[in-house]
Amino acid sequence: MKNLVILGGGYGGMKILNELLPHHLPEDVTITLIDRVPYHCLKTEYYALAAGTISDKEIRVAFPEHPRLEVKYGEVTGIDAKNQKIIIKDAEPVAYDDLVIGLGCEDKYHGVPGADQFTYSIQSIDKSRLTYSILNNLGPGSVVGIVGAGLSGVELASELSESREDLNIKLFDRGKHILSSFPERLSKYVENWFIRNNVEIINGSNITKVEEKRLYNHHEPIDCDVIVWTAGIQANQIVRNMDEEKDQLGRLIITPIHHLPHDEHVFIVGDCASLPHAPSAQLAEGQAEQIVEVLKRRWKGEEPPASFPQIKLKGVLGSLGKKHGFGMMADRPITGRVARLLKSGILWMYKFHNG
Repeated sequence: MKNLVILGGGYGGMKILNELLPHHLPEDVTITLIDRVPYHCLKTEYYALAAGTISDKEIRVAFPEHPRLEVKYGEVTGIDAKNQKIIIKDAEPVAYDDLVIGLGCEDKYHGVPGADQFTYSIQSIDKSRLTYSILNNLGPGSVVGIVGAGLSGVELASELSESREDLNIKLFDRGKHILSSFPERLSKYVENWFIRNNVEIINGSNITKVEEKRLYNHHEPIDCDVIVWTAGIQANQIVRNMDEEKDQLGRLIITPIHHLPHDEHVFIVGDCASLPHAPSAQLAEGQAEQIVEVLKRRWKGEEPPASFPQIKLKGVLGSLGKKHGFGMMADRPITGRVARLLKSGILWMYKFHNG
């Protein structure tokens, strides 16, 4: 029996499982999924969990069941590519014939002293739970600093402003406008929403140091009761420690068919892979579909495709609380209730098809 090992049950890992199970897995192949939690988590909704507007259960989806799928719960501590084994904390190593690495990402602190020690995160479900507990136990009038005004920071700030109108929320952004990767018109729409909802935007910020309940913007101290960091990501530390070629974010360089250049049995999916697009659930799922095609051909003894067409992304959607949203669809900006309804509908469809 050949064993396909998938590290991480995120969007990429889940898509691979759903593409292969229940009817497209050869009789001589088993799958081992290794994850720290016993369910798939909707990471795109962690901001709402942290803000306290949805329950933990709403962002959990059960892994599929199959006689030749084994789900192992544990923490991966290393990858022994030479002997084709996965090292797991307090457990026996797991051997693989083919491996898919989808361990996701971690916060990137850009060398800011104290940022890793004195800020909270929404990069994993356990960190989001902790952030929820801290934010929702704050007293009225408390100051919350959110560092980083990309998609995650904007969604967290807007959701928290609706969940806790009594809080003073400060959103720190390096650029002239928040959401710098979006058109300026869309950025201004979101900024105006924040003005109407009493969220303070601090543009042109440069966080130079973080202490307990205090951050320094251009070396000027600003007291905050809680600081949440959403100012960048990097590949999982396990991936960063691998002796393979990486990009500046620690993501692994891969071939056009998603495996390592010197090891055709190790595939990289999602936030761990160096790709021209920004990391997203859509991108991970697009990769997963192509990886499954490579594996199917390999298991049949056929040559894999030399390359695949570029993965087409449908767009990006973000929420501004429960009634408003923003995004880009087919390269066109959309705002307001329509954008929010679209995001809610896509989330419902995903849970319906995977739940």
